[in-house]
Amino acid sequence: MHSRQLPSVPIARRILLLVALLTAFAGPLAALTPPQPELPKIVLTIRDLRIEAEVADDPDEKTIGLMGRKELAEGEGMLFVFSRPQPMGFWMKDTLIPLSIAYLNAAGVIREIHDMQPLNEHPASSILGDLVYALEVPQGWFAKHGIMAGDKVIGLPKPSDSD
Repeated sequence: MHSRQLPSVPIARRILLLVALLTAFAGPLAALTPPQPELPKIVLTIRDLRIEAEVADDPDEKTIGLMGRKELAEGEGMLFVFSRPQPMGFWMKDTLIPLSIAYLNAAGVIREIHDMQPLNEHPASSILGDLVYALEVPQGWFAKHGIMAGDKVIGLPKPSDSD
């Protein structure tokens, strides 16, 4: 019977190496904001297209948004609702999926559309300041359907009472 001997690396050194490798690979993922539970949904319409959108209308929901989510299906999105017209700037901290965001005024008219890259912490800042809603969808969805500034979103809830 033959036995193999492991290289003479002290066990403590092997444990340290294992911990270092686990930290290197798991550390960034563990630091991500966990996804929030699915929020109530509404159906929005732009032209003849429907979007099933989760509604984020309180400060905590808006802060977390789509962080930590791994997918967003075609025809789905998240609607952020604010109480008064204002400029907007959304970023992609801890957001793993590429998104497009439309900024809308109180009448539901799309004023601006921006594409956003996963984990990018530089905000997609609006040029305009009359914005009450932001609608995030999978990146390219607006362009794919020919939706642009000036189009109207139907089915929006009333502006929220808190920002």
